[in-house]
Amino acid sequence: MAGVPETQNADQIAYWNGPGGQRWADRQRVQDELLEPVSTILLDRARAMPGERIIDVGCGCGATTRAFAEQVGVSGYVLGIDVSAPMLERAGQIAPQAGRVEFRLADAAEHPFRPARFDLIASRFGVMFFAEPASAFANLRKALRPLGRLAFICWREPRFNPWLMAPLQAAYKHVPKLPDLGPEDPGPFSFASEERVHRILGQAGFSEIAMEACELALDISVGGGLDAAVRSALQIGPASRALDGQPAEVIAAAENSIREALAPFAQKQTVVLPASIWIVTARNL
Repeated sequence: MAGVPETQNADQIAYWNGPGGQRWADRQRVQDELLEPVSTILLDRARAMPGERIIDVGCGCGATTRAFAEQVGVSGYVLGIDVSAPMLERAGQIAPQAGRVEFRLADAAEHPFRPARFDLIASRFGVMFFAEPASAFANLRKALRPLGRLAFICWREPRFNPWLMAPLQAAYKHVPKLPDLGPEDPGPFSFASEERVHRILGQAGFSEIAMEACELALDISVGGGLDAAVRSALQIGPASRALDGQPAEVIAAAENSIREALAPFAQKQTVVLPASIWIVTARNL
């Protein structure tokens, strides 16, 4: 598969086509199960109908793309778009491109979509990494028909997401903190500010912008118990980024601290921690 062209999101493209993206692809089944409650919420709020055409932004390994395809049926069409070749390769292995589902390696911020062809733009955690988000959403809005819908899910503030932050704080006992991100910098929490999301979508031309906070409880072990939860934290998420490139002895020490931090949440084969998301909807009026 040819690489995605260099764009303003070059740093993110490099990350998602490197070891980080490969780890997500390798953990596809586990990550899909972990985030299934989030996917269910997105599918409910997006309200896809038979025959509709949908863009799934940052589709990753295609879990939500496939789910939307079931909703739109044989008369509909879903385009899953992502910058990560490893994740799209995995998506294609699970659901070979045919008929109502297509996966495309491209940057949604700049991709020349055919104008006014889609009924819905949706995303599960795929829109927080744009270098110029207002410009990216304006580009996406061009692909929507009049009255077309936008529905996406993003993370709320780090303090509301211990499932990510507890392992990271444990890792910080052994490694320097990750560089601080500015309020406008791309990252997993870059859309945590309600004011910022309204401003970005308004600048992009969207109307009827609404945001709903939703509290979740995620089993980060996915039924595998404490050992699986620790492995997950070491492989994906902010703790894994903080430990990237560290010596084996440092990682081993951090692993012990992460285990201690997660142990109070372990019950039998689950390790359930709080999480919190925004459900964002808007229209192309």
